[in-house]
Parts: sequence; structure tokens; C-alpha cells
Amino acid sequence: MKRLRPISFAQVAIDDAFWTPRQTTNRTATLPHLFQELERAGNIPNLRLAAEGKREGYQGPVYMDSDLYKALEAAAYVLRQHPDDPIRAKVDEVIDILERAQQPDGYLNSYFQVVAPDKRWTNLRDWHELYCAGHLIEAAVAHYYATGSERLLNIARRFADYIDSVFGDAPNKRLGYCGHPEIELALFRLAHATGEPRYQRLAEFFLLNRGKKIFAQEHNTPLEQYDGAIWQDNLPLLEHQEIVGHAVRAAYLFAGATDLAAETSDPALRERLLQMLLRVWHNTISRRRYITGGIGNEPKHEGFTADYELPNRTAYQETCASIALIFWAHRLGLLLGEARFYDALERALYNGALAGVSLDGKRFFYVNPLESDGTHHRKGWYGCACCPPNIARLIASLGDYIYAQGDDALYVNLYIGSRVNTTLNGAPLTLELRTGYPWQETATIRVPVGAPRRLMLRVPEWCRAPELRMNGNLIPLRIESGYAVVEHDWTPDDALELRLPMAPALMEAHPRVDADRWQAAIQRGPLVYCLEECDQPAPLERIAIRRDHPLHSVWEAELLGGIVALEGTAELLESDEAWGDALYRPLGARPLKPFRAIPYYAWDHRRPCPMRVWLPAV
Repeated sequence: MKRLRPISFAQVAIDDAFWTPRQTTNRTATLPHLFQELERAGNIPNLRLAAEGKREGYQGPVYMDSDLYKALEAAAYVLRQHPDDPIRAKVDEVIDILERAQQPDGYLNSYFQVVAPDKRWTNLRDWHELYCAGHLIEAAVAHYYATGSERLLNIARRFADYIDSVFGDAPNKRLGYCGHPEIELALFRLAHATGEPRYQRLAEFFLLNRGKKIFAQEHNTPLEQYDGAIWQDNLPLLEHQEIVGHAVRAAYLFAGATDLAAETSDPALRERLLQMLLRVWHNTISRRRYITGGIGNEPKHEGFTADYELPNRTAYQETCASIALIFWAHRLGLLLGEARFYDALERALYNGALAGVSLDGKRFFYVNPLESDGTHHRKGWYGCACCPPNIARLIASLGDYIYAQGDDALYVNLYIGSRVNTTLNGAPLTLELRTGYPWQETATIRVPVGAPRRLMLRVPEWCRAPELRMNGNLIPLRIESGYAVVEHDWTPDDALELRLPMAPALMEAHPRVDADRWQAAIQRGPLVYCLEECDQPAPLERIAIRRDHPLHSVWEAELLGGIVALEGTAELLESDEAWGDALYRPLGARPLKPFRAIPYYAWDHRRPCPMRVWLPAV
């Protein structure tokens, strides 16, 4: 097992034609919008009520605190790169409120302090207390790393210490875990930030006790009638065979389990965890993932039904689920040092997750279907507003996912223009990556400081003919675990060029995917494309893609923030008028017309109209 170490966003400066404008929009538009909505919807006022000891006036669902904490985490990442950003004042204001609201024993949750102080821990399945605590902890760790301040970290530690006094194996503690996994990830992060092993032990307790079906007892449900899949309470952790239940909860759970596999000192437990994780990962990626990288096919439980059941118009593919899959993929990639996990991460990032926020940063998808009749649109906010701050914290923390390092190697996992400063083998190392990805095919790497013994460059799964050149000269390509291995005696003037040809491709689905049988989707590089009816010569239901005609890439600088559009040839069914009164007629030649496709992430930015990812191919 090739364990990699993460390289933090704090060590990475992003300078990228695709992502820098998005991070700027995230900072200047999305974050102010989030905090404005968090005031309007009651998330921040609820905590003010708690700070003032009030017992009425609470607004919204029971889990309102969590959305604020995700926004705080996003703001923390921003403050690391922009310490004077105006968002600092709002962050400090919220920390002031939290300090005043936290109770003497460390407990902190606005709903239970204002509405139901006698109901603590009485409904772990539904009331999200531990989930909210987890997001507070994650925000606190991010704020500590970004600013050096321990104010928010101290609040989180006091709450975590209180939780640790309630839950555990000791006689004076109780069995329990949250109906929505999340705190497990947070506790591992808190253990790293503080060096306190109790937090890791608490995360392990939550993980390894899950599946004891405590929610059946909590809600007086007979065991023979109980199905705990939606809460990941159907099986003990180590016995999972497939991904089930609520998509976000599932991926968060397995991300936490991956953290445990990485941190445990018990080799037998690590091996059993790894076996379970790889079987569930295989089921997720090979049977239950959309081509856009997202997961969760059905609306009723925001989760999974059966293998290969991937409907398009009713696809749920929650933005948070794509983000949760990114978290899990990143952890597996670090644990095993294999590029395939970053392939999954990249697909989810550029498609299923990125579609979740508008180009102006102020409107969001909760649900991301692969087909629309023209009535599905982003909104400025939701009653359950988990997705807006989640995509904000992902974009703000993007530097966490680009690089990793082994004992003697630096790994490049995403092709995002950036500069990383780290230490390898005890010596300083600076690497610069320049690219026009995902539009352009070439990434250029220079190493002005240091000389990595081995440089590992992920070769994306979609790329069929990569090329490596050092100072213009073609060099042999050696692949290990999905990475191109470069061993070179670097000088500051050396330029390594990786070319990843991006020919547009028609993709087909496994024949057991009923929704996509005999149809094709279009992909170029990491991007999945879709057709919006406003670009086409006919309604989408009358269009079939011609397989024997080429697809052409066209750079459109003024369209949708600058995109590579794809153009091809479609075969059209004729209009009702052309058929007259005929119900049937001999099959004949159909007219051919050009069609245009845009990246899936960019749909729903122009006039409302139908959209499809999959179309018939003839």
C-alpha cells in the first residue's frame, strides 16, 4: 500500500484561467450572498437567540447551524489567501456569537438551546446534532490553519470534549452515532490539528459501532420491520457490500472509514476496512455513478435503488453527493496512491459538482438531472440549503486536491495552474504548473527550487495517447498505478510538457442501463457535454447524433464565460407538418443538420429550454 501525504491548500497558490475566475467569484459573490441568506433565513439569528438565552423565535429546520458552519469553512479558506477580505469581519462576528452561545458544558446547537433544551441526544437518527457539531469542527480546523487563531478551534474542542464525555465504550458513556455521518471526518481533522488522540478514538467508536440498529430502538421499530439503509444503519461497517441509502450520508461514511483505515494502528482492522471500501467503491463507480460523476439516482431517499438504475430526467445527483464522492475519492487516492480515484474525483468536480453553482456564483442546483424539459433551474437559496455553502467550501479549498507527496515523489493529481511550495526528503521544493486545462491539451511543469527524485503525473482515464517531452524532446512514457513516472535531474530551466489529447468522443453506457440504451453522450477531456434546445435546429426529441460524422471543437470566448463548444451532425425527424395525415410511411433518408453541445456544468444560463446529456445515436 502506497500511502501518500496530502499537500494543503495553504501551500498552493492557484493561478489558472479556468479556476481562478471561479475562485474569485466564489470569494466576491458567493460568500457575501451566503452570509446574506444565512441572516435572512435565520441561521445566524438562531444562534443570536441562543447566545441571548431566548426560548422563542427560532427559524427553519433542526439542522440550520450546519449550513452556517460550511460557509464559515469556505470563508476560512478564502482568508488564508486573502487575509484582508471583508468577509473577515463577518467571520469574527459569528465567532463572537458562538462564544456567547456555547453552554458551560461545551454544548452548542441553536435548535436545542432555543426550542428543545430537554431533548438533547433523544433523536440521533433525525435531528443532526452530531452532524452539526461535525461541520463546526471542520470550520474550526480550517479557520485555525488559515488564520492561526484558536478562537473557533477552542469552541470546537470544548464541544468535542463534551461529546466525548457522552458517547463511548466506558460505563458512564452511551452507545450512539448520527443518522447523518459527518462528525467522523471532522474528528480525524481535529485530531490532526490538535494532536489529541481522543478525537480519533471517538471517530473510531462512531464508525465501528454503526450498524447496531440503535435507531430501531430509538424509534420503537420492531427489528423485523426495520431497514436502516437510509441512515447507513443497515449493516456493521465492515460488512457493507454495496453503496445504499442516502448518497451524501453513504459517501461521508465511507470517507470517514477511509480516514480510519489510514490512521488505525491495527493492521487487521486496516485490511478489513480496505477490503470493504474497495468493494463498495467498485459497486459505486461501476454500477451506480452517472457519467457526470455524481451519485444518487432517486429523489425519494436522495440516494440509491439498484445497480445500473440511472434515469436521466429524474436523476437526483445532489450537488452535495458529488462533493461527498470527491471527499471519499481524495482519501482513497491518498491511502492507495492510485490515479483511478483522482479520475473519479476529476469527473465529479468538473461536471456533477461544478454544475451546482451558476457562473455568477449566486444561484445553485440542489438536484442535477441529466435531462430537463426546461423547467429545472438554479435557485438563490433553499429551505434545506446544504448545497450552496458546500460547493463554496469545495471551490475555496481546491488547492487541497491538486498535489500529494510520497517519501521520494511529488504527485500531480489535477491539472490546475498553480505553484506549490513543500518539503520533500527534507529539502525545499517548489513546482510550477501552467496549463489551459480543461480546454487545452498541454500542461507545462517547471521546478525552480529543489529536484524531486520522482515526479508522478496522473494520466487521466479518458486520455488514450499521452505524450511527455522534456525541453522539447520526446521521452519514454512509464506508467505506474495510473501515473506517468518522471525521473530526472532537474535544473531551474527545465520544462516538462505533458500533452493530453482531447479529441471529442461519443460515449455509450453499459447495456443494462435502460435509460441510455442505444444512446450516446459526448465527452471532451474531463468534461461531459449536453445539448440545450436553444442551440439546435429542431426540438431535442427529434434529434439523433450521427456516429459517422466527426465532432469539432470550437472556442467561444464570449459564450458562457468562455467555453469549447462541440459541433457535430444530427439526423432529424421531420415535423408533424411534413408528415401530413400519414401515420406510417416507408423508412427513408432523413435531413441532416448541425448541432451544438456545451459543457454540462454550463447549462441553464440562457433562456429556459429542454436539455439532454444522452441522445439517440445512429
